[in-house]
Amino acid sequence: MKTQVAIVGAGPAGLLLGHLLKAEGIDCVVVERQQPDYILGRIRAGVLEQITVGLMSRLGLDARLKAEGLVEEGFNLADGERLIRIDVANLTGKTVVVYGQTEITKDLMDAAPSRGLQIIYGADDVALHDIESDTPSVSFTHDGTAHRLDARFIVGCDGFHGPSRKAIPQSAVREYERVYPFGWLGILADVPPCNHELIYANHERGFALASMRSHTRSRYYVDVPLTEKIEDWSDDRIWDELAVRLGPEAAANITRGPSIEKSIAPLRSYVFEPMRHGSLLLCGDSAHIVPPTGAKGLNLAASDVHYAAEALTAYFKHASNDAVEGYSTKALARVWKSERFSWSLTKLMHRFPDDGPFERAMQVAELDYIATSTAAQTSIAENYVGLPV
Repeated sequence: MKTQVAIVGAGPAGLLLGHLLKAEGIDCVVVERQQPDYILGRIRAGVLEQITVGLMSRLGLDARLKAEGLVEEGFNLADGERLIRIDVANLTGKTVVVYGQTEITKDLMDAAPSRGLQIIYGADDVALHDIESDTPSVSFTHDGTAHRLDARFIVGCDGFHGPSRKAIPQSAVREYERVYPFGWLGILADVPPCNHELIYANHERGFALASMRSHTRSRYYVDVPLTEKIEDWSDDRIWDELAVRLGPEAAANITRGPSIEKSIAPLRSYVFEPMRHGSLLLCGDSAHIVPPTGAKGLNLAASDVHYAAEALTAYFKHASNDAVEGYSTKALARVWKSERFSWSLTKLMHRFPDDGPFERAMQVAELDYIATSTAAQTSIAENYVGLPV
C-alpha cells in the first residue's frame, strides 16, 4: 500500500487530521489498533475551545455540535464559602462549548466513508520504519495478514502508549514530566447538572469538579490519593463527598442518581521534545499530557493537528518544506503555555500532601485576589478559552 501521509491512531486527533488532509486533496490512510466500538466507549472530557469548534465548522461536520453542544460563557472557582465566577464571554469576547469528545469522534468516524477517508481498524503489531528518511513506512498485521504502508510522512496520533513516539531515538529527545500525588475519581450519571457552568472547588477535604455533558447528563470528580480503589467508593459515598466539597450553594442543586461509569484517573504533566523527527510528526497525547484541570487535552491535540495540516498542505501543494521544519517549534510554543495554565490551576485548586499552612495561605490569598481583580480574571479567562493559534 502507498499513500502520501500515514496517520497512526483513529482518535479525534488522527481523524481530524485525516479529514483536513482529504479536504485539501492530500492522500492519507489512518491505521488504528482498536475497533470503533472500543474507541467510542472511552469516556473523555468535552470542553471545546474555538480552535476545535472552528476546525469542525471548517470541515462542515459541526451540525450535531451546533444542535447539541452547550455554549458556556463562564465558569466558577469555589473556595468552600463562595463561587467566584470567571465571565469568559465578557472578558475575552469568546466562549467554549461543552460537547463530549466521544461525540466529536463519532461525527468524524461517521463522515469518513462519504469523504473517502480510509481507516484500517484492528491493525496489530503496528511499527514505524525509516522515519529519518524520505521514504518512511508503517507495518502492521490485519486479519492475520502482514501489510506495509509506504508514505512520505507519518503522523503519530496514537496516544501516550502508542508506538510513534517510541520510534524516535532517545539520543534525539528531551522529556519533561510531573506526576501528581492524586487522581480524579469521576462519576458519570444521567442527572441534570447542579450548575449551568463548570465549578472547580478547593475545599479542606480536597478538590471537586462539577461539569456536564448535556442538560441531562453530568460528570463530577473528586480528587483522591492514588492508593484509593474504585470499589471502595459507592455512588452514595461519592455524592456525599461532592455535596461537602462543592459547597452549600452547589450542594443544594445536586441531583443524585446511579452511576453510568466510575473510574480513577491519575494526573500528570508531560512534554516530549521535539514533536518532529525526520519524516515523523507527533500530535496530541503522543507528545504531551496535561492534567484535566483546565480542559486542554483535546484542544491541544486540535491545535497540533491544525499546525500539522498547514505544514503538510504547504509541502504537498506548494512544495515548501519550511512549515514541516518549523512544526515542532510552533506546536510546542502553544503546548508549553497550556501546560503552564493546567499546572497553575491544578496547584491552585488542589491540596498537595506536602503542603503546610503557608501553601494553604497562598491559595487563599490567590483566590481572594482573583475574586477582586479584573486583570487576574482576564488572564484566567483568556487561557481557559484558548490562546491564539
